[in-house]
Amino acid sequence: MLPIERNRLLQDNSVTLTLQIDASLFWFQGHFPTLPILPGVAQLDWVMHYGVGILAPGKQFAAIDNIKFQQPVPPDSLLQLRLDWDAEKSRLSFRYSLLGEGTEQSASSGKITLC
Repeated sequence: MLPIERNRLLQDNSVTLTLQIDASLFWFQGHFPTLPILPGVAQLDWVMHYGVGILAPGKQFAAIDNIKFQQPVPPDSLLQLRLDWDAEKSRLSFRYSLLGEGTEQSASSGKITLC
């Protein structure tokens, strides 16, 4: 289940997406009942969906080289996802940022090797 895409900016080997994280998304069910947050596996799923679909067609997941979760993503958040593709290294770098009124907080980041 994907978020609502609000904006897309494609530049060379990178794309920046603005995503609305609706509270009704499947990912929030049971994670966690009293304080729902977007699971890391959902964030990685979306990185693969958009990264392969937009920047690296035909590529597949090989390994996670580095990942850091800095800030939980609550329901009804507005996220910015920045993806950078390095074809020479076959590496997809990502960064999620929580967007607020004039603020931006890093939510997660990492690098994924594709093959």
